[in-house]
Amino acid sequence: MRTPGSPAALEHRRCLAVQRLREGFSVAEVAAFLGVDPRSVRRWEAAFRERGGAGLAARPASGRPPKLTATQEKIVRRWLADNPLDHGFATELWTAPRLACLIEQEWGVCFRPEYLTTWLRVRGFTPQKPRRQARERDPEAIRRWLAQDWPRIKKKRGGGTRT
Repeated sequence: MRTPGSPAALEHRRCLAVQRLREGFSVAEVAAFLGVDPRSVRRWEAAFRERGGAGLAARPASGRPPKLTATQEKIVRRWLADNPLDHGFATELWTAPRLACLIEQEWGVCFRPEYLTTWLRVRGFTPQKPRRQARERDPEAIRRWLAQDWPRIKKKRGGGTRT
């Protein structure tokens, strides 16, 4: 498995390893310093001996390219901060099918909703539901009731303790 980091950061790590080896540090010391396996350090050293700096150069990451560009991904994150009603949905709840629909309408990129839940989780979004609150809710009336009526009711019950 590839170690985490950008290709440039990994290239820098390989160059640093070779530099440390040339300064006289042992393979084990360099590996411990960089937090890698000694076999990796030996492999980097061999690549440097064979091809020079080109042997340590960053290579593009393998795998399927992302469906969305970095800019499109930022836009999707901004949508999630918006109210779904602003995007024409009937309720204030973002769902993976809704997001998939919006992405397809905007850019013609098709995501399966099942995949989108994973995609969102990787980016730090968790499933959430809006807090439900009655439209008629009156915080001032609640405060008054708690200050005036609740103590009287509690007193009639005998202090509110159960045995």
